[in-house]
Amino acid sequence: MALEFARLGWKVNGCARTEEGISTLAEELGSPHIFKAIDVTDDDAMHSFSKIVIDAHGAPNLLVNNAAIINNNAPLKNISSEEFTNIVAVNLGGIHNSIRAFLPAMENNGNGVIVNFSSYWGNSTAADVAPYCATKWGIEGLTRSLSQELPSGLAAVAFNPGIIDTDMLRSCFGEGAASYQSPEEWARTAVPALASLDSTDNGSSVTAPSQ
Repeated sequence: MALEFARLGWKVNGCARTEEGISTLAEELGSPHIFKAIDVTDDDAMHSFSKIVIDAHGAPNLLVNNAAIINNNAPLKNISSEEFTNIVAVNLGGIHNSIRAFLPAMENNGNGVIVNFSSYWGNSTAADVAPYCATKWGIEGLTRSLSQELPSGLAAVAFNPGIIDTDMLRSCFGEGAASYQSPEEWARTAVPALASLDSTDNGSSVTAPSQ
C-alpha cells in the first residue's frame, strides 16, 4: 500500500513494529514520506508519532488502520489468556490508539476518512481462529459506532481487504495461500479504492475490488 500510494503521488506516513522492515521502506521512499518503528499498543508512542506527522504534513486525509496479528491455529480453549489479550490489544487497542492520536486534528481540519481494516472473518467465522474473528467483528462494530460520532465532512469505514497471499494467510492456509493474489497485485486495485473513499461512505463496510 505504501509503495502504491506514493506512486500515485500521496505523501505516505506509516509505522510498524519491525525496525528492519520500516527502515527499508523509509530508505526506498525517502522524503517527504515519514516512517517510524512503533508498537501501536503503545499509546504514548502513537501520540508522539502523530505529532511528528501532523507537524510535517497536517492532519491526514486518509487514516488507514491495518495493524493486526492472528492467533496460532488452535481451539479457543487451548489459547492462553496472554495470547488472547495480545491479539485484542493489537487488533482493537491499536486502532483505538491511532484514532485517539489523529482524529482531533482531522476534526479540526474538517475532513478526512478513517479506514479500519476488517476481514471476511469480520462477518463470518472459522474454527481455530476465534480470537482473530472476534477482533474483526469488533472492528465492524467499532467503526459503525465511530461513524455516528463524527462531525460532517469525516467518515469511518470498515474495509475488507479480501484474501491476499501474506504470511498471516499462510499461517492458516499453508501453501494454498499461493493461489491468491500477492500484496503487490492487490495494492494496484485496492489503493485506488481506498483513495476514492469520502465522507459519503461514512458508516459503510467496503470490500476491496478483486483483480
